[in-house]
Amino acid sequence: MSTTSSLPWAAAPAVSDAKALYARHTPGFEQRVADTVEWLRRAAAEHPGQVVLANSLGAEDMVLTDLIARHQLPIAIGTLQTGALHAETLALIPQIEQRYGLKVELYAPQQESVVHFVRQHGEQAMYQSIELRKACCQVRKLEPLSRMLGGRSAWVTGLRREQSANRGTMPAVETEPNGRVKFNPLVEWSWNDVWHYIASNDVPYNALHDQFMPSIGCAPCTRAIAVGEEFRAGRWWWEDESAKECGLHVKKPEAERALA
Repeated sequence: MSTTSSLPWAAAPAVSDAKALYARHTPGFEQRVADTVEWLRRAAAEHPGQVVLANSLGAEDMVLTDLIARHQLPIAIGTLQTGALHAETLALIPQIEQRYGLKVELYAPQQESVVHFVRQHGEQAMYQSIELRKACCQVRKLEPLSRMLGGRSAWVTGLRREQSANRGTMPAVETEPNGRVKFNPLVEWSWNDVWHYIASNDVPYNALHDQFMPSIGCAPCTRAIAVGEEFRAGRWWWEDESAKECGLHVKKPEAERALA
């Protein structure tokens, strides 16, 4: 594994303009936007006061935030403040609140759990094994997510089928084993659609997208991608492709779900 001096997030990648690079109008775009609004309306109507957008502060979730605000839908906005996010990611939180007048609910990991994990396994535990990386995700993401979803009957995500093979057959709406309903209203959107919407509506977005980071997570687990690499190649790049999920969007056995 690389030493700290050569860690991929330490060097600033060349800067591009994500909107100029990716935004393209494609046939059916307007209908996909309309369908997404209908899914959001359905989520709000069927789960009044009980639905939240789990906003990762990536491009897709900023599109959903804009649609929720634009159509004045009663859907809460929550995000996981993992303690290991880039400064560029955190900068979006006040932007959302100022631009849209929406309060962003913040869910941080239990500090004592983070301290215990780091003390036991070190700052770079995620590189040592898949098990330790997933344990880090459990502490920093899954446990806070369980608090975000606690008492809520539905949630909304920005997942798209195009993002990875693991997500290629994802439905627009699904009922989880615990009965909670998960809405994925962007499943049919392409990356070009996402950026066409952002460019057309002047949606604020994570500045790291201008540094060739299409999929952004915690800083130690995110790098820029090269031309020709898969969309999520910059996430957990040292692992096998089949392992590249943190657990937030993976169907788990009952015992494991109880921990989430």
